[in-house]
Amino acid sequence: MDIKEILSKVDHTLLKPQAPWEDMKALVDDAIEYGTASVCIPPSYVSSCARYAAGRMPICTVIGFPNGYSTSSAKIFEAVDAVEQGAEEIDAVINIGDVKSGNYDRVKAELIGLRKATEGHILKIIIECCLLTEEEKIELCKLVSETDADFIKTSTGFSTGGATFEDVKLMREHCSSDVRIKAAGGISSIEDAEKFISLGADRLGTSRIVAIAKGVES
Repeated sequence: MDIKEILSKVDHTLLKPQAPWEDMKALVDDAIEYGTASVCIPPSYVSSCARYAAGRMPICTVIGFPNGYSTSSAKIFEAVDAVEQGAEEIDAVINIGDVKSGNYDRVKAELIGLRKATEGHILKIIIECCLLTEEEKIELCKLVSETDADFIKTSTGFSTGGATFEDVKLMREHCSSDVRIKAAGGISSIEDAEKFISLGADRLGTSRIVAIAKGVES
């Protein structure tokens, strides 16, 4: 697969809490130069990055990140605020405690609220696969499909594991055809990226693919 095609599916990501503004500017510059799908950044940088990108690169940010245990009202406020600040894509973490408690009605209600709050924008739901059983993953695939999110996402990259081939394959089997898949966390090679895409991933959350592209050029 051509590296440009892979890059077009990458959310070029920098979510380290210590990242300064200069690093965010460099992230946007690289994303524009290498033609990624978006930049994925902390909420506090959305307004600045949106102004800096000036329409040249979609801005993605994270909600309820990384643990997902904010209240639904707080997440919805975050999502609305992010959209108002200039985010075009929202990656929101589910409440994993509700899943473990079997409170799927609460999970569904939160997803519906997030969908309403982000109407007209891309919504990705992070389910943090490394903390879930196979049965829980399958149930969440169904809920994400029922609540009209645009993407289901494997991982935050901040927990005990990242994307796996098995999880992407399971998601593609159990989500509706309308729901796209984002693999994130630990994608470190072109070979990994190609494999995830072949299994059904439409987006990749990583910073390493751009770094690889830079190395290829040099």
